[in-house]
Amino acid sequence: MCRWDPYEGYTGIASNQSAITHGTFFWHASREGCISKGTSVHGGLRTKLFSSKDYEIDQDVGFTLIEAQEIDEIGMDGVISKVRATVGDTPTYLSIDIDVLDPSIAPATGTPESGGWTTRELKRFIKGLEGVHLVGADVVEVSPPYDTVAETTSIAAADLLVDILALMVKDKVFDGDVHSPAKDEL
Repeated sequence: MCRWDPYEGYTGIASNQSAITHGTFFWHASREGCISKGTSVHGGLRTKLFSSKDYEIDQDVGFTLIEAQEIDEIGMDGVISKVRATVGDTPTYLSIDIDVLDPSIAPATGTPESGGWTTRELKRFIKGLEGVHLVGADVVEVSPPYDTVAETTSIAAADLLVDILALMVKDKVFDGDVHSPAKDEL
């Protein structure tokens, strides 16, 4: 998330410590040209805002915002359509912060926020990305020491990674990128 200018700090107090955090790496990546402006999405947002400037910074960096409650208004198909329209056919990197899930499902994260998506909704989202030019992905912010005895967060993260890998393999197979042996090689 890049909802604050790292050189102003998220509280508006400038410090060297605020320049590089888990909340500023997309800001830096965008400024360095690593992220295509206008083709990136922040989805499932429900963080408390410090001011309207939080939105201005995301928009300046080039992100389309999808707040968590939009799923109630437009459904997961609407969320998927919004993401697909934004990323188009550009090479896409999917980064899932585990705290997009509600903390009742995934408590083992450093920044839990109530009102998140369910694993079923997130799995449906991943499936809806079929055909997107996905070039890489990660699932971040899982903190096993905070997990329950049942390891619900770790299980959810692992399952999401399997879904992402399956999506990437399926898309490569149907794109013809995967080598298949010629008849005489069999």
